[in-house]
Amino acid sequence: MIKYLLLLEAGLTKEPFLNFEKIFRDMSESGLAFLKRLILVILIFFIGKKLIKYIISIMEKFFNRSKIEISVSGFLLALTKAILYILLFAQNIIFLFGIENGTIVAIIGSAGLSISLALQGGLSNFAGGVLILILKPFRVGDYIITTGNVGNMNNEGTVVAIDIFYTKLLTIDNKLLVMPNGALSNSNIINASNETTRRLELTVSIEYTENIQKVKEVLMNILNQNEKVIKDKDINVFVNSLDINSISMGIRVWVMNDDYVKLKWELLEQIKTEFDKNQITIPFNQLEITMRK
Repeated sequence: MIKYLLLLEAGLTKEPFLNFEKIFRDMSESGLAFLKRLILVILIFFIGKKLIKYIISIMEKFFNRSKIEISVSGFLLALTKAILYILLFAQNIIFLFGIENGTIVAIIGSAGLSISLALQGGLSNFAGGVLILILKPFRVGDYIITTGNVGNMNNEGTVVAIDIFYTKLLTIDNKLLVMPNGALSNSNIINASNETTRRLELTVSIEYTENIQKVKEVLMNILNQNEKVIKDKDINVFVNSLDINSISMGIRVWVMNDDYVKLKWELLEQIKTEFDKNQITIPFNQLEITMRK
């Protein structure tokens, strides 16, 4: 309207009067359309708020049934809630002011890409931590052995803590091993504490001149007399292989998980002691040197 009055004063228009009716009609239509959008946005906000609460309640029930760590479940619930509210506000602003969706999507996409590239390692560890805490391949107190991607070497120890980004192991020699969850979730994991019992396998070499039946009787007596050997399960003593310089005898017994290492030490000591008593020879490498004049 001000622009029109200036043109009229300068004599650049011949219309003596401004079409106020048309201007007011356009303004009324625009204001009415904006008011309708505003009412609809408020309605969408309240409906979206109810929907977000419903989604969060479903997630809470799922986390409670899955028995996920409280700190992790709380973090995931807060993160999901924040993301949903951001999406709800963004959609309402787009609808209210008529911003094109393509522009917003491009901005969000470029920003998300930049953030993901900057936090690539952290996001990988976060995702790995979530998978470990949800799927639970191991728990605090389990003894695990990892093979593969974690430092290109085998690591083992007792799990003392599972955080959202890192898992901490205590090794046998009392060292704290901190492993990123991203690499850990992509490696092979052997959980030695998953079952209450384990099978212990040993091999013992004897001379070819030894009586196999006598050796088997000696080994069976050792196994039957040891209290840590589970008698309700199979106890096997057998010829494992015929090697170049010796016969390899195999031993397989079942033991409680907590007694695995102790039984292994005890059996190795008892086998050597009993072999000496029964004059059973354990072969060892020998080097013969012939000197000629």
